[in-house]
Amino acid sequence: SKALLFHEKALKIRQQTLPLYHPDLAMSYNNIGLVYDNMRNYLQALLFHEKALKIRQRLPRPNHPDLATSHSNIGLVYTNMRNYPQALLSYEKALTIREQSLLPNHPSLAMSHNSIGCVYDNMGNYQKALSSYEKTLDIQQQSLPKNHPDLAKSHYNIGLAHENMGNYLKAQSSYEHAIRIAQQSLQANHPHLLLYIQNFKDIKKKL
Repeated sequence: SKALLFHEKALKIRQQTLPLYHPDLAMSYNNIGLVYDNMRNYLQALLFHEKALKIRQRLPRPNHPDLATSHSNIGLVYTNMRNYPQALLSYEKALTIREQSLLPNHPSLAMSHNSIGCVYDNMGNYQKALSSYEKTLDIQQQSLPKNHPDLAKSHYNIGLAHENMGNYLKAQSSYEHAIRIAQQSLQANHPHLLLYIQNFKDIKKKL
């Protein structure tokens, strides 16, 4: 892949000019890890994210946001490998660091809660998924514009969790919120909006 070649070239230059544990090397390892993850070469992705993490663990600040990024990226790889317990561990490490180093309404915190919610969803623990999605929405409502598509996605995720638990009325209400926001921020034929509408129609049949 072109992206891989580009990042490998950048890494080679950095390895020749920088000290062994320079943060820029971590950035290169991080980028290569992301490319491998996109290529579904998960073992290679893990290898490079672990290399980035090792460097970032030597940063003077023990709760540096870059450390959280590494843990979060490792969580994503484990999620893609369907190793949910490991994914959860990594995402929770990322969340802890972000809670220590960022403002309480920072979008990265919302991302962490959302990732944790997705893992619980995949594990079939819908109550915990719901709790994480509600935390995500709470932060997004403080930090994003009222009609931001991420808000619609969170309402949709909350709706899914309710539907999976058999709370169909609550699910219907959440899907309605998702549609209302998405109609203001997305094109009429956007796949997300169409998905929200479809789920809303399906849930009405269950009531």
